Amino acid sequence: YKKSGFVLAYQNVRYQGIGGGPVFADPDVVTLSKVPFDDILAYDKPFFPDQRHRFLKSWILQPHSTALGIRQNGMLAGYGVLRTCRLGHKIGPLFADNPDLAERLFLALKAQARADVPIYLDIPAPNSAAVDLVKRHKMIATFETARMYTGKSPSLPLHRLFGVTTFELG
Repeated sequence: YKKSGFVLAYQNVRYQGIGGGPVFADPDVVTLSKVPFDDILAYDKPFFPDQRHRFLKSWILQPHSTALGIRQNGMLAGYGVLRTCRLGHKIGPLFADNPDLAERLFLALKAQARADVPIYLDIPAPNSAAVDLVKRHKMIATFETARMYTGKSPSLPLHRLFGVTTFELG
């Protein structure tokens, strides 16, 4: 990769845990379809260095998935998607303004999966709060990838990025 001009930005790590958990009423957690799409687009923009309107609309509305948002002071302060995968479910993205909001979203998404199936969360290793989240929930590391770029790396808010959208699409 180095010969092709790629430079390592940071590591991502896939963690595996178990779905399920108590479903509790969190008045700040809402079905993402109840949030104006322009608000979702605006919230998503800092996490991706290009426009992804069509992708995002398809991603949050995909079959066999649950997309949730969390509000703070009436504003969207995070969102996440739980989607069915070959074996269990993946959570991604998981974006939130702070670790508490990320935890609440994570728990709400995790509760949507059956307790006897695995769930996966891919985190950026430099986000220590994301590492704390997976460790608190006794998830185990199963896979690592390198986030690489050619040219200058985009400035991403890693402290708000608790779960990568997907490794599969690059």
